[in-house]
Amino acid sequence: MTKILAIIIASLCLALTITASEPKPVPHMQALPLPEGQISFQRDGAELARYYFGKELKRPFVYPIIGPSGRPLTRMGHPHDPETHSHHNSVWVSHQFIGDTNFWEDKGPARIAHQRIVRFEDTDTETFVESENAWLDKEGVPLMKELRRTAVQPLPDKEWLLLIEMQWEVKKELTIGQSAFGPIGVRMAKTIGVIDGGGTIRNSEGGVDEAGCFRLPARWVDYSGPIAPGVTEGITLMDHPSNPNHPVPFHVRGDGWMGASLTFPGPIVIQPGTPLRLRYALFVHAGMPSPEKLQAQWKAFAKTEWREFALKK
Repeated sequence: MTKILAIIIASLCLALTITASEPKPVPHMQALPLPEGQISFQRDGAELARYYFGKELKRPFVYPIIGPSGRPLTRMGHPHDPETHSHHNSVWVSHQFIGDTNFWEDKGPARIAHQRIVRFEDTDTETFVESENAWLDKEGVPLMKELRRTAVQPLPDKEWLLLIEMQWEVKKELTIGQSAFGPIGVRMAKTIGVIDGGGTIRNSEGGVDEAGCFRLPARWVDYSGPIAPGVTEGITLMDHPSNPNHPVPFHVRGDGWMGASLTFPGPIVIQPGTPLRLRYALFVHAGMPSPEKLQAQWKAFAKTEWREFALKK
């Protein structure tokens, strides 16, 4: 009897050892923390984008945005005016008037300061990082707290989505002033620009280039152009229907940038206990997709529901 019991115990131990040693599946999508305040978003080991949040920065931003061909589709700064447009940080969040503070340009001490990483999530269908930021005025006083989710989702044929979801919270009433600048901007690669590369701007209402899209309401705006010899790629910036003032006007330029202008129609007031929630998506694509394909991508994004943050304190 003792011998039989010993055999059973040994068998159980062997089974447990085998089970414990079986590797867990490696997620296709991963967010990898890097030194100096950076996070690399990767699909099967290949980087798609990188999130920068170092303490020395004026604001967190995402650079690069890698297209299906492996080339960056965004750049840092204006191709012809890099000094006064140093705030054009590839894909960035900011605003010209938070209360009486200008967070848009780089001049002045006001900044959007990273506070902490709340959590990471890696799966086959999405990877994201949730972070907390403080919008600090020129005296270093926090005007509002921001919770942000920066997520990457894979699509077929090496296309993908970048999702930026934000929750702005205040302790006392705060006005987000009327402006065409903010809260999200995209500085395209030089060769994709209409002026420098012969690219094309289109919006959901059928507008084309700056003349047909500048500061006009739309559900989405697409900027596509040459990124390599014989290769066209682009980015579609999409406004979620739950955002205030949807469909918002988009500020677009032939020199290669576009932004969704949340408060161009008028100011928005945030009250304590009632946070402002904002959601945007960037569709990173090959070629110059048909308006029907772009509209289908927007519809899929529009159907998504708000996801609560892991920790809101």
